[in-house]
Amino acid sequence: MEILENCSLKTFTSFGISATARYLASFEDTESLEEILYAVQQSSLKEQSTLVLGGGSNILFTQNWNGWVLKNEIAGITLQHEDPEYIYVKAGAGENWHQFTQYCIEQGWAGLENLSLIPGNVGASPMQNIGAYGVELRDVFWDLEAYHKQDKQVQTFTSTDCAFGYRESVFKNRYRDQFIILSVTFRLRKQPIFHIQYGAIREELEKMGVQDLSIRQVAQAVMNIRRSKLPDPAQIGNAGSFFKNPVVPREKFQVLKQHFPEIVGHAVDENSVKLAAGWLIESCGWKGYRKGDAGCHEKQALVLVNYGNASGKEIYDLSQEILESVLFKFGVQLEREVNII
Repeated sequence: MEILENCSLKTFTSFGISATARYLASFEDTESLEEILYAVQQSSLKEQSTLVLGGGSNILFTQNWNGWVLKNEIAGITLQHEDPEYIYVKAGAGENWHQFTQYCIEQGWAGLENLSLIPGNVGASPMQNIGAYGVELRDVFWDLEAYHKQDKQVQTFTSTDCAFGYRESVFKNRYRDQFIILSVTFRLRKQPIFHIQYGAIREELEKMGVQDLSIRQVAQAVMNIRRSKLPDPAQIGNAGSFFKNPVVPREKFQVLKQHFPEIVGHAVDENSVKLAAGWLIESCGWKGYRKGDAGCHEKQALVLVNYGNASGKEIYDLSQEILESVLFKFGVQLEREVNII
């Protein structure tokens, strides 16, 4: 077990923020995880705080971390079993999410194509119930294994146990910081059910000249759209969508529609409507805004970016200004999707 002291976290997060961790150690399985947790217990009280880091794609450091960062590097993809309709495939929490989706697509296993090119690792996917283009993680989820830090036991969570919501799960609230996800098992279809009605997928498929639809082509269309709108973290630091799309009562949406006829919203159910946070932010004039190296991306207002040397606090302060302006203009409270440290 290698323990790094005063380690820079800049290359471990997609925002590329200059921050350090007092200690950093990586684990590849349950045994190495337990070794690290034992070392944490032996350290001084001030340094017992632990933070599990996967792909670092949904986190913003606004300060140094005076504790332990545990880097999840559990790998492996295994076919568990199958039935006439489904394939059940298990992936280590440290597997890169996009590489995992592409592996499944190559095998002809359907369900993950709309979730292509989302940054991060497999372990983070159920924590916030990732979603894109009409598909959410819970649609393909079977179960997961997680290690309880206090009980030192591995527990299995079903979809019901995870209590998935919009970018939510029990691991973000009730069980926050209590469990470390080790692996996730997905239930994928042998025969695909295509979801191409959301966003610009259908238009992109037409542009591609697709005649006979396949999961590979849907994945390519999704990747084309994402690359046209979203910055590559390898070139411009970002964490993807920084804000959640807010859900408001239908009555409030009707009032907003009267004052702002162009407002974008999609019905969630008969009583509520999900607003497009990007439209709200852009309508407040933030799209393309830049102050120093902190900015709001020129093609997608939902994405805050680090153009080089922005501090985490500068990114956070910009997000706060955006929140306040949207609340002032529309009376709608946005919520950050990114975890703030």
